[in-house]
Formats: sequence, C-alpha cells, structure tokens
Amino acid sequence: MLESQDQDGLPLEGLRVLDFSQFLAGPSCALRLADLGADVIKVERPDVGDLCRGLVLADQSFEGDSALFHTINRRKRSFAADLKSPDDLARVKALIERSDVMIHNFRPGVMERIGLDAGTVLALNPRIVYAAVTGYGEEGPWKDKPGQDLLVQSLSGLAWLSGDAGAEGDGPPVPAGVSMIDVITGAHLVQGILAALLRRGVTGRGGRVDVSLLESALDLQFEPFTAFLNGDGTQPQRTAENHASVHGAAPYGIYRTRDGFMAVAMTPMDRLAELIGSQALADMAADRTVWFKDRDALKRQLQRDLLVQSSAHWLGILEPAGVWCAEVMSWPQLAAHPAFTTLGMTQTIRSAGGAAMQTTRCPIRIDGRRLYSERGAPRLGADTDAIAAELGLPGRAGTTSSHSSP
Repeated sequence: MLESQDQDGLPLEGLRVLDFSQFLAGPSCALRLADLGADVIKVERPDVGDLCRGLVLADQSFEGDSALFHTINRRKRSFAADLKSPDDLARVKALIERSDVMIHNFRPGVMERIGLDAGTVLALNPRIVYAAVTGYGEEGPWKDKPGQDLLVQSLSGLAWLSGDAGAEGDGPPVPAGVSMIDVITGAHLVQGILAALLRRGVTGRGGRVDVSLLESALDLQFEPFTAFLNGDGTQPQRTAENHASVHGAAPYGIYRTRDGFMAVAMTPMDRLAELIGSQALADMAADRTVWFKDRDALKRQLQRDLLVQSSAHWLGILEPAGVWCAEVMSWPQLAAHPAFTTLGMTQTIRSAGGAAMQTTRCPIRIDGRRLYSERGAPRLGADTDAIAAELGLPGRAGTTSSHSSP
C-alpha cells in the first residue's frame, strides 16, 4: 500500500471549490473534495468565520479554534468576506466567476437576499456547479426549522429504530452517538457534485445540486422504511431484548458475555444452539417460524447462555464455524489492535504556526495510495490577500488588486 503526502496527480487537482458552508454537512463535503485534490477556498465572515470555530467538543481547542473545526476543514484556504458589503460581494462574485463548484448551507431564502442564489450564480458562471444543503428542503412547513443532526434523527424516525423496547414496549428512542446525518448528507452532496462535473465535461454546462438532511436521513433508512411503506402502516416494533434491528430475527443483536460484549448477526438459530451447546436454546429454535415471532424469548435464552463464558471463548468457537460475530470494542481496545494499526487511519495535521494534532485521514484510496495531508485548517482570512492576488480579484475599493496575476 502506497502512502504519500504528495497531492499531485489526485483526481480533482485543478478544481476550485468555494465553501460557504458552516458546521458539518457542507464542510464535510468540501473536505472530501479537498482530500481528493481540489483547491477548497472557505469563504468566511471577517468577524467570527465559520461558527464551528467556536464549537468546542471534549474541551479540545487547537490554536484558538475548536479541534472539531480543524478536523473537518483541514487542507482548505480561508477567504474573509462580508457578503453584506458591496465591495466584498463584488470580490466574491469575481471569485465565483473563476471557480468550478460553490457549496453553501444557508437556510432557504438567505442566498436570494444576498444575491448569490443559483440563478444569479449560474448567470455569472454557467460552468459552475452550485451545491446547496438545507435541513428539510426549500418548501414545506419545516423549511425554516434548524437543520441539526439530533433534530433530524428525531424528526425522521431514525431514533425510534434504536434502543430496547423495554418490558412494556415503552423504551425510549435512542439517537446515534455520532453526527451521522451530517456526514451522510455531505457524502450525498459529493456524489451529486461529481455527477454534475461529469456532465459538465460532456456538455460544458454546470448546474445545481441540492440535498437536505431530512432526505438523506430517509435514504439512510431505506431498508426498514421500504418495509414500512409496503406493510400495514404501523410502526415496526423493537425487541425488548438485545435490540439491533426492527426487522431482524433472532439472534441479531449485542450480548453481554462474562467479561464484555459481543455482536451476533444473521445465523441459523438451531446451528448457533448446537455450536454453543445449549439444549434449551435448541429446543426453542427447532421451529424456524419462531425465530422472528418469538425473538425476544430466544434472545433471552441466548443471553443466559453467553454470560457463562468470555467473549474470546465464544469467538473461538463461532468464528471458525463461519458465524458472523465480533467483539464489541472500546476505542482504546480498537486503537491497540493490529487490524486498526494496519489501516493507517490516523494522521497528524499541522497549523501554520507548527502546532500538531491527530485526526483521521481520508478513507478513500486512489491508485493504491492512502491520502494523507499535514495541512491543517486555515486561520480566519489567512489566505484572502493571496487568493485575491492569485486570481486578480477586484480590490475592496473597486480597483484591481495591485498584486494581480494575469
């Protein structure tokens, strides 16, 4: 496996992307384009910049900004502009004329008021791909609601797919422990942008790409939601025991062992009972029709059986037999495991001042090469003058930059 900090020859080299977005969904899209070689220019307000700069998680900051901001905005450049200032807006429009992609996640109507709506931008640059993220689309009763990951998990029904139902079927909904909707929405936006760029390569015409957190959340649930759409219209029931899937038969779930936890996925219950030596489970599982219908009872018995031995004991029996199972690892366990170290999934990023922090790398490999980059996120406005000179943008007083290049 090749490993390189060298960004030459990456698929998106030479592509210029303007990232007007904040927080996670839009910036995660722009990050992936940067990882693949694009020159991503982050357009930020001169006073505070991306609000994610102040979104400190786990009390971790890096050179005055949140560590989260540096993780998701690495390898970008920062261009400070007040979009309410006529001079700055003129400079931004000149920047748009010289760019290939523009990303934003303002609420519906904001870009129209500023004068950077899709129609205006595509008139300025017919080859540009105009990409927008909203919370819930541009129409409907929710269009002005805050587009935030936990809120969308809740509104989309996703939170009701996790967590045990409880003895009375009234267990609470459980959200995912990561901002999964933001990340999947960013990935969907990358897909749309790349498709529009491919079309541009054939027709010379740019276009508009729109995604929303809600649509991505629903697409993420396509498997169980399709069953709901073709069913009787009732909410699917979670299991009360070791729940992991509203439609999964026993044994699908996570189980406590004598010294930890292990996951057991799809496998015939009668075969599983034989492998672990449980006559009680074998008797219950003899009739295949009960594997879904009576899954709570089967899971309760399996849980009793698995508690008597360690995770390693059971994995030593089940894995060689082809059962899909795995230990449930904590991050310290994962980080110490050879399977993790083999991936080389972490990298060091450095600020302009030389400070360093650890984060993940791009998960995509190109031509057998893992993609690393030490360049951290930019300081607010650090690249404004350089970008203006490089692209010959108008000066703030309406004149051309004195350091413009042709």
